[in-house]
Amino acid sequence: MEKLSTRRRIYDRTMRTLLWLAGGITCALLAFMIGYIFFRGIPNLTWPLVSGQTSYLKNTIGIFPNIVNTLYIILVAMVLALPLGVGAAVYLTEYAASRRLVAVIEFAAESLAGIPSIIYGLVGMLVFVQFMNLQNGILAGGLTLVVMILPTIIRTTQESLKTVPQAYREGALALGSGKWHMIRTVVLPSAVDGIVTGCILAVGRIVGESAALLYTAGFGLALNDFVTALHASSATLTVALYIYANERGETAAAFAIATILLALTLLINLSASIAGRRLRRR
Repeated sequence: MEKLSTRRRIYDRTMRTLLWLAGGITCALLAFMIGYIFFRGIPNLTWPLVSGQTSYLKNTIGIFPNIVNTLYIILVAMVLALPLGVGAAVYLTEYAASRRLVAVIEFAAESLAGIPSIIYGLVGMLVFVQFMNLQNGILAGGLTLVVMILPTIIRTTQESLKTVPQAYREGALALGSGKWHMIRTVVLPSAVDGIVTGCILAVGRIVGESAALLYTAGFGLALNDFVTALHASSATLTVALYIYANERGETAAAFAIATILLALTLLINLSASIAGRRLRRR
């Protein structure tokens, strides 16, 4: 018996050591990548680069149009995806009577979430750019991103709605509230923390997306107003990173853009965590 207990202790310590080692290697690689990007990018992050525009005649590089295009595409994608995603989640959770239909839709959403983004780009180019003749721009890129982030918003909203106690619904209905009034005044406010977290994570995916936008939003580096950018080639920060790194060989500008993107990603994830905690306390 003592011999078996010793084996178990050795096995437990070995597995625990391997787990700590795997976790340490993962954290070390992540810290190295973040540190290396900041080390190469921060010295090249200048005000003329952030506030200027790229000009072949003046031989200058500026990413201000790319920052604006990124904000444009976030606005378009979230304005379209947020009501669709939340509405679909509310229907699946509160209204759908057929559990088989719900299971099929959930399976489809999970399958869409696992498709590589380059496939979304190709489909978006075929459907929105060529078939619907929208031209490369913020609108075509935003519609493509809507299809990409819908599964994330639907699933996070669904899980948040499921955490609302059934007693809340029954109490509201017992007081004479209609179903939609009950959902609007009781269920959605109780699930708002998960909805906000899902939206912030969706924004993070939009900011970091490049493959899908290469075929839909375009490579344009010029500064356009919002209406013009909808149907004009407009490169976001990630697409600009690809252009400067692979096509123009501007490594310094590429690392500066990577620094901005990494800072935005960390800020978005931190905002999601803080927002979720504060809304849960309320």
